[in-house]
Amino acid sequence: MPDPKAFILANTRLQPVPHAPEISLWLADEVTPIWRLTEEELGEMGLPPPFWAFAWAGGQGLARWLLDNPAEVAGKRVLDLAAGSGLVGIAAVQAGATSVLCADIDPFCAAAVALNAAANGVTLAFTDTDLLDAGPPEADVICAGDVFYEQPMAGRVLGWLTQAADRGTRVLVGDPLRTYFPKTGFDLLAEYAVPTTRELEDDAVKRTRVWTLAPVR
Repeated sequence: MPDPKAFILANTRLQPVPHAPEISLWLADEVTPIWRLTEEELGEMGLPPPFWAFAWAGGQGLARWLLDNPAEVAGKRVLDLAAGSGLVGIAAVQAGATSVLCADIDPFCAAAVALNAAANGVTLAFTDTDLLDAGPPEADVICAGDVFYEQPMAGRVLGWLTQAADRGTRVLVGDPLRTYFPKTGFDLLAEYAVPTTRELEDDAVKRTRVWTLAPVR
C-alpha cells in the first residue's frame, strides 16, 4: 500500500470535533469519495467505511465524558479498543491517563492515530493486532466507542469486554443506541445529543449514551 500518511493528508482536513472541540482530527467531509479512494488504494472492493476518517457519535460521546470526568482515567493505563481516529485515546491522555494504547486492525489507523496524536500534542501507542483473538491485556480502563454496529462483531466484543470487567478492569462504552447494543449488563453514566451527519447516521444529531459494563460476578 502507498504511504497511508500521505493519503490521509491529501484526502482529509484538520478540524475540531463537534462534541469535543478541545480535540482536532484529520477528518473527511464526505463519506463516499474517501470510501471509494480507500478501496482503490487497497485494491479491494466492498470494504467497510473508513472509520478512522470520521468522528462517530459513540466516540464523540465517550471522549466528551472522559474530558468532563478526568478522574476516571487520570493516572491510569487506558486501552482504546477499535480506536479508529484515536479520538477517545486523545481524550484519555488529555484527561490525565499515564499511557494509552490504541488498537485497530484497519491498515490506515496507525497513520491516522499518529497524525491525530501529533495534531493534539499527545503521545499514543498503537497496535494493529486483533486483541479479540486473546484475553484482554492488562489495563486499568478499556474504552470502546461504536463497536456494536454489526451482529458478529457485537457478540465477539461483548464477550471480550465481559472478561475484562469480570477481572476488575473498568469498561467504558460509547454508543448511539445501535441495533446490536446489548439490552442488559450496562449501567448508564451519561447521555448526550451529539452532532453528526446524515451521510453517517440516520439523523443530524444522535442521542448517544456512555455506559460502564457491570461485572457478571
